[in-house]
Parts: sequence; C-alpha cells; structure tokens
Amino acid sequence: MTKPRRTGQEGPGEDRRGAAAEADVLCDPRFRMLLGGEAWARLPAAVRERFGKRMRPGAAVTYVGEIVESRRAWPGWLLAQLCRLIGGPLPLHDDVGAAAVVTVTEDARSGGQFWTRIYGRADGFPQVIHSSKRFAGPTGLEEYLGCGFGIALTVGADDQALHFHGHHYFLAFGPVRLRLPPWLGTLTISHVDRGDGGFVFVLALRHPLFGDIINQTGLFRERRGQDEEIRR
Repeated sequence: MTKPRRTGQEGPGEDRRGAAAEADVLCDPRFRMLLGGEAWARLPAAVRERFGKRMRPGAAVTYVGEIVESRRAWPGWLLAQLCRLIGGPLPLHDDVGAAAVVTVTEDARSGGQFWTRIYGRADGFPQVIHSSKRFAGPTGLEEYLGCGFGIALTVGADDQALHFHGHHYFLAFGPVRLRLPPWLGTLTISHVDRGDGGFVFVLALRHPLFGDIINQTGLFRERRGQDEEIRR
C-alpha cells in the first residue's frame, strides 16, 4: 500500500498513528478474484490499492469529498421516494457542492463489507445510506440495501476505472430468494482514478423506458490522518 508522503516534521504521535493505521490494513484478494488477474492488472495502481485492502475488525477506512453533479428525471425522483421504504438508498436531493463522507468497515459475520455514505444537504440533516457488500450469490458479489432487498453485481475494469454493474434485483427472506423483474432499471457504479490520489464516484441508473433517470458524481480521496482539500 502506498504510504502518505512524509514532510520530515512529523512528531512521534503522528508516527504512531500512521503505524497503527497501517497495522489495521490487510491484503484483500476478493475483488481481484472476481475480476481475474488480467483485468485486475489493467486497473490503475491506486484503484488496485483501494480495492485490494481489507480492514481488521474494529478499523475503518474513510473517504471524504463532495458531490459535484446530481441530476434526477421525474421517474428517478419518484423511485428515490419509493425506496425510502427500504432505507432510502438513492439520492433524495440534488445539492451540488455538499460535503460527502464514505466509511467502509468489515462485516465479520458475513465476510463482506459495510458501506456507510453520508451526503450533506444545503438545508436539513444529511442523508445517510447504509449497505452491505457480500461476496456471495450467483455473480459472486451482492449489495444488500435493507428489508431483504439486494442487487447482484458483476465487476468490470478498464485502464481508468473499476465498474460495478447491476445484474438483477432480488428479495431475500432467510433461505427464500425471489428474483425481481428489471423494472427498476440498470444500475452502474464506477470508481474512476484521477491520477492525483483521488477518484471520481459515478452512479448512473438507466430505465428501459425513460432512459437516464438518476446521475450522481462525487470527488473523493482517502482521509489519512489529516484533512485534505478535494482538488477539482
């Protein structure tokens, strides 16, 4: 893993914090195994680093940034409101310039990851989205959003980004699993490397009848012990 650049003026306390943070990180081959070695090698080194590490129980990795673009057609607005019933996993507002924080922790019970996303708003409380990525199911990767609702994902790569493509939606209640028709649309989430230590997060939902109904773009970088400005 690439270490933060040292200035030569860090105190012993900062050295201890940096060493503790590095001790919390384990090598994680799970995304590489989903992609395959050839596709994994095509990814930028920073993307491989980001998705090739696993946090020890009790530790977390945090990404800070801002939303720079958010658009919803009326079907997207309506779908986001309906999805409040399962925890509100889609953008509920279109505020641009709002602060955003993403935290990833390990789910020791399932062997997956918990993702917590906090999106600031111009007015009112931030929107908080919880989900759980699990390395299971017919595609090898699923994201659970709440109330038994989930998305089976496939993973793709190019020389700039890692892409998560929605394969199908499902409802799971214990051992019972019901595959849903594709009326919600096709979801794609991309993590695009910027070459400066940061990345672009792109969420796109395309409906078979209405076309693009939700698009959201954010700029992020990992927080490594100190606040850093998100470069545009």
